[in-house]
Amino acid sequence: MSKRLIATLAGVLTIALIVAGCGSSSDSSTDSTASLTKAEFVKQGNAICAAGNKQIETGIESFAKQNHLSESKPPTEAQAAEIAETVLVPSVSGQLEEIEALGVPRGEEDQVDAIFAAVEGAIEKAEEDPSVLLSEKGASAFTKANQLSREYGLTVCGEEN
Repeated sequence: MSKRLIATLAGVLTIALIVAGCGSSSDSSTDSTASLTKAEFVKQGNAICAAGNKQIETGIESFAKQNHLSESKPPTEAQAAEIAETVLVPSVSGQLEEIEALGVPRGEEDQVDAIFAAVEGAIEKAEEDPSVLLSEKGASAFTKANQLSREYGLTVCGEEN
C-alpha cells in the first residue's frame, strides 16, 4: 500500500486521526492512588497513543486493501464512516481505557479529568454517528480534547496529523 494512499485515507479521516490517542470509557478515572509521577504518566500515555496510532494506520491499510481503495478511488462517505466505526472508535476507546488504568498522578486530577471528559464527550458523538468524524462539527468536537492533551504533555495523544 503506497504512502500516498495512506495519506489520502488519513486526509479523509483526519478528524478521527486527530483523536487517535484518546477514546471513550464509561467511567472517568479519578484514581489518584497511582504512584506514577506526571512525567511517567505522560511518557506511558504517549507510548499508548503511539501504539494506538500504529494500530489505526494498520486498520486503515487493511480496510483499504479489502475494499480496493486507492489514490484514484478514495473511500466513499459510507466507507469512511465504516472505518470510523470499526477501526477508529474502538481503538481510541481502548487507548483511553489504557491511559485511565495508569491512574492519575496525585495533584493532577482536575487537569486529567478534564482531558478524559472532553475526549469522552467527543467519542460519544462519534459512537452515535460515526460520520461526525468526517464533518467540521466533528473537528470542533475534538479540538478541546486535543488542546488539553497537548497542554498537559500528551503530545502524541493530541497531535493533529
